[in-house]
Order: sequence, then C-alpha cells, then structure tokens
Amino acid sequence: MNRLSVIIITYNEEENIKHCLESVKWSDEIVIVDSFSNDKTVEIAREYTSQVFQNKWTNFSQQKNLALEKASSEWVLNIDADERITPELKKEILAVLNSQFQSFNGYYIPRRNHYLGRWIRHCGWYPDYKLRLFRRSKGRFNERIVHESVVVEGRKGHLKSCFNHYSYKNLSDHLSRIDKFTSLAAEEMFTNGKRASVFDLLFRPLAKFVKMYLIKKGYLDGIYGLIVSIMGSFYVFTKYLKLWELSRGKIH
Repeated sequence: MNRLSVIIITYNEEENIKHCLESVKWSDEIVIVDSFSNDKTVEIAREYTSQVFQNKWTNFSQQKNLALEKASSEWVLNIDADERITPELKKEILAVLNSQFQSFNGYYIPRRNHYLGRWIRHCGWYPDYKLRLFRRSKGRFNERIVHESVVVEGRKGHLKSCFNHYSYKNLSDHLSRIDKFTSLAAEEMFTNGKRASVFDLLFRPLAKFVKMYLIKKGYLDGIYGLIVSIMGSFYVFTKYLKLWELSRGKIH
C-alpha cells in the first residue's frame, strides 16, 4: 500500500484541531505548519504527531507549500483544522492507496458544509468538490493571497464519500471572516489591475443572491439557505466595495 501524509496549516485552532486529528490519525504521517499560535493548538497537535513546525505567517499557499515540502509520503491529503474525514471517506482513500492500477494523480472529494449546526444541501454548498488527495510529486499550491488551490499535473478523478466542514462558530464569526477574506480578495484583485464599478456594486451582489437562493435552490434549506445566500451576496458587495476603496485611496 502507498503511504499517506496528511498536511494541515493552523493558527489558534485549539477548538478544532483535536477533532480534525482524530479523524486522520490512521494516516502514515501528519504534518502541521503552525503560524505561532498563542493558544493550545501546538500542544494538542504534538499529542498526535512529532511533525509540528512553526513558520511566520505569509499567506495560505506558501504555508501549505511548506507543509507539502515537509511531507514524505507519495500521496498527500490536505485538510483544514475545521474539517473532518468521515469513516466512509477513510475507507475509500485506503482503497485508492491500495490499488495497483492508479491512473489518476489527484482526486476531487465532495465536501459537506455545516452552518449553524445544519448541513447545507443547496446554495451551491454541496457537493462542493475540492481537490484534496494527490501525488506529492505532481501537485503544488498556486501562489494566491486567498482562495488558494492545489494544481495537479495529469488526470484527476472523483471520490464518492464526503468530508465534513464546520466553517463558522456563529454569525459573528462568519461576519469576521467575511471582513478578513474580502480584504485579501480585494487586495489581490487590485494588484491584478482590477477596479470596481457601479455595476459591480449594484448587480454582482444581486446576481450572487439569485444564483445561491434561486438557481442553486437555497430556498430548500429554509431560513438557513436564506441566511447563507444573503451572506454570500454581502461577501461579494463587501469585496467590491473594498476594491473601490483601494482605488479611491490610490487616486487621493
């Protein structure tokens, strides 16, 4: 059987990391790159692996590429601290590793997103395929400030079993993350030469809501689907508003 390394980047994840590590402790190796957490993240992590490294925060892709460089197995599974591998997915991954005929260098895995204690089945939040399992020699994370992803050479397949994602503790946490990630997204857009227009501010948020709530049938998730769709629209509005602010600052 091929060996598997799990890579995780962390910062102040003491509430999540134990549950995450419990779900992957069956792997051959766990590599954690921590950005000098000031809570018990590192202490908890060292109960599961000796491969805990600390590196000053740069950005998501650079931290993950460092973790990738520290891994030693041919196959790598990348997960976040607020994610959990299910027993069904574990079984499917082990079957892939045990296969003598592997025509794929990477696999997309469906992600099941939970919001305020509920699994969101619509809004475009499921199955939410993510490329997370791949050959270490064939993959590397793209250099982006935010919303990084791994780029894998060659053919990619799809697994059937899901992993769980518990992204937000509450509404305040969601709003806080929107503030953080829209700043990073706006900065990246501005650096790439993009500028915000009145059209962007008026119609892109509306289009996002229509897509999530109506086209992706968020209404079938009840009040949760409505909240998720509104938050998605607010994210888009805030991102372009911050892009406009950056442009205005450049002018003045």
